[in-house]
Amino acid sequence: MPTLTYRRYNQDFQFTLQDTCRIGRLEGNDVCIPDESISRQHAVIQKVDGRFRLTDLESRNGIVVNGQRVASLNLEEGTLFKLGDVDFCFTLVAPEPEIAMAREEEIARLGQLKEKILDEIARVVIGQKAVLAQVLVAMLARGHCLLVGVPGLAKTLMVRAVGQTVNLLSRRIQFTPDLMPSDITGTNILEEDSATGKRKFRFHHGPLFANLLLADEINRTPPKTQAALLEAMQEHRVTIAGATHNLPDPFMVLATQNPIEQEGTYPLPEAQLDRFMFCIHLRYPSAGEEQRILLDTTRGEAAQLNPVLTAAEVLRFQQIVRQVPVSQHVALYALNLVRATRPESEDAPDCIKRWVRWGAGTRAGQYLLLAAKAHVLLQGRFSVSCADVREFALTVLRHRIFRNFTAASEGVGTDQIVAQILDTIKEPKY
Repeated sequence: MPTLTYRRYNQDFQFTLQDTCRIGRLEGNDVCIPDESISRQHAVIQKVDGRFRLTDLESRNGIVVNGQRVASLNLEEGTLFKLGDVDFCFTLVAPEPEIAMAREEEIARLGQLKEKILDEIARVVIGQKAVLAQVLVAMLARGHCLLVGVPGLAKTLMVRAVGQTVNLLSRRIQFTPDLMPSDITGTNILEEDSATGKRKFRFHHGPLFANLLLADEINRTPPKTQAALLEAMQEHRVTIAGATHNLPDPFMVLATQNPIEQEGTYPLPEAQLDRFMFCIHLRYPSAGEEQRILLDTTRGEAAQLNPVLTAAEVLRFQQIVRQVPVSQHVALYALNLVRATRPESEDAPDCIKRWVRWGAGTRAGQYLLLAAKAHVLLQGRFSVSCADVREFALTVLRHRIFRNFTAASEGVGTDQIVAQILDTIKEPKY
């Protein structure tokens, strides 16, 4: 698999080449290089008759080979050239094993599967397409989602449909005030062996042992039971009577909350909120969507969903997400957004120091980059831009910002605070 390596700031960056690969400073390029000597759209590499050719796109500094500027160049093993002040090397040597496994056809197929999955789910879930797309991003990024919405917005149906379409084992837990930790994790039961007559303890798995878990109204259960999910969500395992039991892979929790009725609820502690990659607010459907819902759900016809993905394929795509490269420019932008939420930070906007008690931790920055990586793959792209990070800033940060009394008294919500951060924090200069 051909690769392109360039050196900047005494560090090597490597990219796997596709049949067509645009290089430039603009974020929309396949290879984005934040260097002033690189034009916005500098050059393009195209595969023609089995060979790769580099062509200048009327850039400011052009393509330089051995000190001479050329308009185009055939790339062979070990070809060296410069774009602006950046040195490049083309090689046909296969990259590291982890990257080599991410075959081009797999990545291309993932972009097509997204639309197939959404179209399949749309047979039973009308609307909520943006929510479903975010759930798919979280699934590929190995994250969990907290769904906040009033009753009757098809949260349970949505989880069931995702499980059927992706062919995952789905289970539902209805959280209640009397629910105990062993009710969800499982427990050891004393059983008698019919063959030997001896008794021994045997672990019986709880509903937590599933690929896709719907934790319905998670804030209706006491903190002791909520805490039972902490190890499962972070470590993908549970510990019962000193023995550790691994959860099936992949494992994803979709928890729901009712934002209206708070009497008799137990607010999720900050440590557990931080385990959720996204906090997604579900809105009412539009008038047209609601009319379709009324007609389709009162006919008595149940659509049968066809599986599009398998659990093994989900695991494979989760590995590919981790291999998507992110430039230091984009990582710095994600870092600046997260640090801007902390009132003690010198760079925090004035509104943060006025309204925020505690800001987001480092895990928020990790989730911003992972969400952006999964997002670009689902769109069939291979480079992450600052715009991709902004796409998920609200869902990643809204439940990690804790308001103070001033914000509560002024009626300022976390969504407004995140919007202020996005308006204030600009992309880093190249």
